[in-house]
Amino acid sequence: MKTQIVQLAKRIADSSWFLNGITTVILVNGVVIGFETVDTINNAFGFWFQLFNQIAVGIFVVEAIIKIVAHHPRMHDYFKDGWNVFDFIVVVLCLIPGSGYIPMLARVLRLLRVLSVIPSLRVLVTVLVRSLPGMLNIVALTVVIFYVYGVAGHYLFAEIDPTHWRSLGISLLSLFRIVTLEDWTDIMYAAMAAHWWAWMYFVSLVLVGTFVVFNLIIAVVISNHDRATQEGLHEKYEKLREDLGEHSRTDALLMEIHEIREALNRLETQVGAERQTT
Repeated sequence: MKTQIVQLAKRIADSSWFLNGITTVILVNGVVIGFETVDTINNAFGFWFQLFNQIAVGIFVVEAIIKIVAHHPRMHDYFKDGWNVFDFIVVVLCLIPGSGYIPMLARVLRLLRVLSVIPSLRVLVTVLVRSLPGMLNIVALTVVIFYVYGVAGHYLFAEIDPTHWRSLGISLLSLFRIVTLEDWTDIMYAAMAAHWWAWMYFVSLVLVGTFVVFNLIIAVVISNHDRATQEGLHEKYEKLREDLGEHSRTDALLMEIHEIREALNRLETQVGAERQTT
């Protein structure tokens, strides 16, 4: 009986209709949360929104139970997956009674669960997380570049444009404005009014701070995306091979049973023939 329940839980957890159903509930939950921010709609359908909220919580609890049971007898493996841990925490937060910030935060976090149920989004999040170490190196490089340009800009342009260069902190803010390409030419023309060569400072900053650093970030993300995609394909291959292995073992067992039956039939026929002769 226990084995049948575990097998049923595995079939449900791995089925496409179960995944699509949970995804639909999550998306509808997001739409309901948006509607609740509109007073007229919330006043008219507030009762139904609350009812759906309770039903959604119940569905998520059942989902967590099914997934945990599907990992029997190694149920702790459920918590080895970071996505399962995130889903479980969201469900626990949803069960906290009250009307404070935590229940409302849990309702908003339920919408983020769409990242865990859609495989393509899971790959993207995995790529972003794995890109953080490389991003930190790029951030460190950017800080050094900003610091050098900030100090240089203060000494070069503080007297002619104190609004943007009067201190190192203000200079760094001005550099941030420049690399975002937000009206940066106004700062450049103010500096060029006193120094004609100032354009080299600003153009080099835009090239290094915007295009070079941005392309480095893209390179890191693409590299990790390819790696995550290959690992995802490898996991699918291993799972398919395991499934085929289980089917092969089942087929081999059925063949052995069939051979045993044939041997028993032959033995029964032989015994019957000997009895007739005697």
